[in-house]
Amino acid sequence: MKANWIERDGQVIDLPNFSAVIEKDGAWFVARCPELGVASQGKTRTEAHRMLAEAVELWLETASAAEIKRCLKRGARVRPLTLAHA
Repeated sequence: MKANWIERDGQVIDLPNFSAVIEKDGAWFVARCPELGVASQGKTRTEAHRMLAEAVELWLETASAAEIKRCLKRGARVRPLTLAHA
């Protein structure tokens, strides 16, 4: 099980469950993590998802505590949308 926190610059930062938004763009699938603003792509949805996970992990390894907190403070979240009249 992966930790839901990261230690950076002597600080422990709680991490949320990140989201993956995957869309077809021509011959590729583009995957984005809205919470961090990180994106990647792949030839299949599965590959795009895997590449995004790798990109997020690399971003978290190199980002400063201040940058991580700034991104998390933006409050970007993906939630279901229920329409009253559909």
